[in-house]
Amino acid sequence: MDSEGIIYKIVVPPAAEDRIAEHFEFLMKVSEDAAIKLVHGLLEDIQSLEKMPFRNPVYNHPFVTPLKYRCMVSNKRYRIVYQVINDTVLVDDIQDCRQNNDMQ
Repeated sequence: MDSEGIIYKIVVPPAAEDRIAEHFEFLMKVSEDAAIKLVHGLLEDIQSLEKMPFRNPVYNHPFVTPLKYRCMVSNKRYRIVYQVINDTVLVDDIQDCRQNNDMQ
């Protein structure tokens, strides 16, 4: 698991970047400041995964391979879903959890 001094490489594939953009665009309709704050918070939290990515809980959800993914809450209502493969953190999804109140 986490070893002191290891810096994990962060990979955010285009699909996850698109999800960030979708959340940003939606929030821009309400508040530009809130949208900018959201993106900064998400990127800061994603970057924090370069150290100790195993600190967050396993993501348990039907239809996903058990123990494959982890998740962290960002900006109080967004879930960053990622997996750790060797020395790389792969961000798979950014979910808005307000619709279902599912913050596991």
